Amino acid sequence: MRRTDRLFDLIQILRDGRLHRASDLAEHMEVAVRTIYRDMDTLVASGIPVEGERGVGYILRAPVFMPPMALSQVELEALHLGAALVRQTADTELQDAANRVLTKIDQAMPNPMFGALDGFGKEIFAAPEVEASFELMPVIRRAIREQLVLAIEYLALNGSRTRRRIRPLQMEYWGRAWTMTGWCETRQDFRVFRIDRIKTCLDTGEPFVEEEDKSLATYLLRFYAEHPSGD
Repeated sequence: MRRTDRLFDLIQILRDGRLHRASDLAEHMEVAVRTIYRDMDTLVASGIPVEGERGVGYILRAPVFMPPMALSQVELEALHLGAALVRQTADTELQDAANRVLTKIDQAMPNPMFGALDGFGKEIFAAPEVEASFELMPVIRRAIREQLVLAIEYLALNGSRTRRRIRPLQMEYWGRAWTMTGWCETRQDFRVFRIDRIKTCLDTGEPFVEEEDKSLATYLLRFYAEHPSGD
């Protein structure tokens, strides 16, 4: 466990207002007692109202209100990794949103417990199939959000081309490819399309009203009924 995460967890333990022995804290955190002593010195130096001494125990004498953005180091890394993935897309609206979210979070994090993500790699190298999907994502995402029919030309794996009218329901990421699940008005059934194989994708501007038998919930019920193990 990183030290920043351990300090956060120690505060959570001390918030019960009870006296905690360093040996008990060390056993709980799976570290040496000397490490707990150093951590407590750090908390006190940071202004956390911890009182106590070695050999006796430690207690939090005043309430500590952790800010809503009090995230652990691993949680921060997960957010930064997700933002790095978003930045690879051609969707400038999402790219700007990701940058704004990270700025707000980083500025809200308390110091010195949570600092910059030093040494955390954030370079994402997408597979060609993934990169080929990025260009169409803005129009698909908008159509899902605003419930607009899409007109697409699709290249199947067997080489055949078809034109479809789709009610887009959601996008899915499978590691090496993005797909779009939707209700195909042409086939009158649910279909899943690989986005990198969609050759043209036009927003028709035609709204659709969600119908229960053509909804994402209905599709998911059918999918899990046919794939009970998630295959």
